[in-house]
Amino acid sequence: MKVPSSWSLIIPPEMRAMILSLPDRVLAELEEIRIRENRPLEVIYGSDYSFVTVLGQLTDQPNSAYIPSRDDCHRLLDLMTNHSLYTMEEQLRKGFVTVAGGHRIGLSGRTVLAQGRVSHLRDIAGFNIRIAREIKGIGSNVLPHLLDFKERSIHHTLIVSPPQHGKTTLLRDLTRMIASGHWNHQDARWKAMKVGVVDERSEIAGCMKGVPSFDLGFRSDVLDGCPKAEGMMMLIRSMSPDVLIVDEFGRDEDVHAMREAIHAGVSVVATAHGHELEHLMRRPGIGQLLEEGVFRRIVLLRRERKETMFRIFDEKKRAMLIDPAHRAVRGGAIHA
Repeated sequence: MKVPSSWSLIIPPEMRAMILSLPDRVLAELEEIRIRENRPLEVIYGSDYSFVTVLGQLTDQPNSAYIPSRDDCHRLLDLMTNHSLYTMEEQLRKGFVTVAGGHRIGLSGRTVLAQGRVSHLRDIAGFNIRIAREIKGIGSNVLPHLLDFKERSIHHTLIVSPPQHGKTTLLRDLTRMIASGHWNHQDARWKAMKVGVVDERSEIAGCMKGVPSFDLGFRSDVLDGCPKAEGMMMLIRSMSPDVLIVDEFGRDEDVHAMREAIHAGVSVVATAHGHELEHLMRRPGIGQLLEEGVFRRIVLLRRERKETMFRIFDEKKRAMLIDPAHRAVRGGAIHA
C-alpha cells in the first residue's frame, strides 16, 4: 500500500485503497477524482480519464468499475467536513469545500433557495476532488518577464487560462519566488518583497489553522478564506504589502479593490478564467482594466498533454514572448 497523501485521507478507506492501488504514473498525474452516487468511480489524470475497478485497476468500461453507494457518499461528506457540516456551512453554500493541503472538493446535489438565492446544498451526491500540487520552479521562465527594473518591483500582472490549466500552481510559485527574492535574472538585485496573499478559496496557501502548508516564501502573509475585495483592503491597511496576490478575480467589487490597491502603490498579480485576450476584453470590469492598460503584463497559459505553454503580452496587448517550445513546465500534471 502506498503512503496516503493528504487528499486521500478524506476518502472512505475502501475507495481509498482502490485509488492508491493505481499505477504510480497515474497517481503522479492525478488531477481529479470523481465520486458520483450510483455511478462509476472516475479518475482524471494527464490528458486522459478512466474508471476504477474494485481491485484498483483502470478500465474504460463503466460496467466494470466500482459504483459508489449512498453510504460511501455520506461517509465522504462526513470525513471532508471533519464530522461537522455546520462549520462548513458557508463553503457548502458556495458548492465546494477546501481541505488540508489546498485540495478543493466540488459538490453537486439539490440546491435550497432562500429569497431567490442559493442557501445551501442538500442531498449531495456528486464530488469532484481536485488535487492541488506544488511544483517549484514552474514560475522560473515567467517571472523575469514580469520584473519592473525601473521601480525594482513587479509589474501589475494578469494570469489567464481555462480551468485546470495551471493558474493557481503558477501563482503559488511566483508568490514563493517574489517573497524569497528569487528573481531568476542576473540584473535583478533587489531583495525579497513583502507579499500579501488573499486566499479566498484556501487553494494558494493550503492553510491549516492559519499556517500555509505550501511554500510561499519568507516574506508572505496570508488571509485565508477571506473575500478578495475585503481582503485586499485589509492587507493594505494592516500588513503594508509590496505585492498583492489574488486568485480568480473578476467581480465588480474585486475590480474596485484592485484599483484602490494600485492607487496605493501596491503591485498586483491576479488570475482570471479565460481562453484568449479577446474573450476577456468582452467581460465587464476586467475588460475595462485591460482596455486602460492597467495590467502591464498578461500571461496566457494553456496546457496541452503534459506541457503547459505560455505567452506573455504587454499592456498594449503586444506579444512580448512566445516561448519557442511553448513550455513552462515539463512532466507531471498541474492544477489550476
